[in-house]
Amino acid sequence: MYWDPMPTVAASADLGVVNRPGSELRLGPPAAYLRGAWADRDWRNVPGPFYGARTDSCWVGREVAPGHIVYEDEFGSEIVYRQPRNAVEAHLVLTAAWNDPYRAYAVDGDEHWTLSLVREWWADRTRLMSWIDDLRQRWSSSERADERDNAAGLSDFAGYVESGLETDLRVYGFWLDNRRPPRPAEALPQLGRS
Repeated sequence: MYWDPMPTVAASADLGVVNRPGSELRLGPPAAYLRGAWADRDWRNVPGPFYGARTDSCWVGREVAPGHIVYEDEFGSEIVYRQPRNAVEAHLVLTAAWNDPYRAYAVDGDEHWTLSLVREWWADRTRLMSWIDDLRQRWSSSERADERDNAAGLSDFAGYVESGLETDLRVYGFWLDNRRPPRPAEALPQLGRS
């Protein structure tokens, strides 16, 4: 079942900042910190509304949303590898975005993704898995704890690509074509070769 995060995003201004417990900090208007550009989107972001687009390299995203964020190895930018599936997860990803000083996360993916583009992204998953495997091997034995943590996140990402992501993308493809979740008896679009 597809969960649309946009109502949660629209109502998020008064939510507290997850990684600042006890503070009075609030996320504030999403437009103030969700300013990433689609043209700058990292190709490794999974299709969906949320994505990172040339984010900072402070590595805060995994501290806040480890089930959704990993870092790439060229600039240390943040990648959304799993879209939020409920309001709690959306709050975590929004907090990761709020922490990015470049304000380079975005949540306008639904305006850009098409079923055809999702299929293209899925067809390129061999390149994605190669990148994940290479970086995971290099960082799993790093002396740096944050790199070892990212290697664990990359393992989760790889597991998701191998089991679960295809179904989620098929449901998302249905959402893109119909702007509603599929009903139980409705067929989901195919992504192409398995």
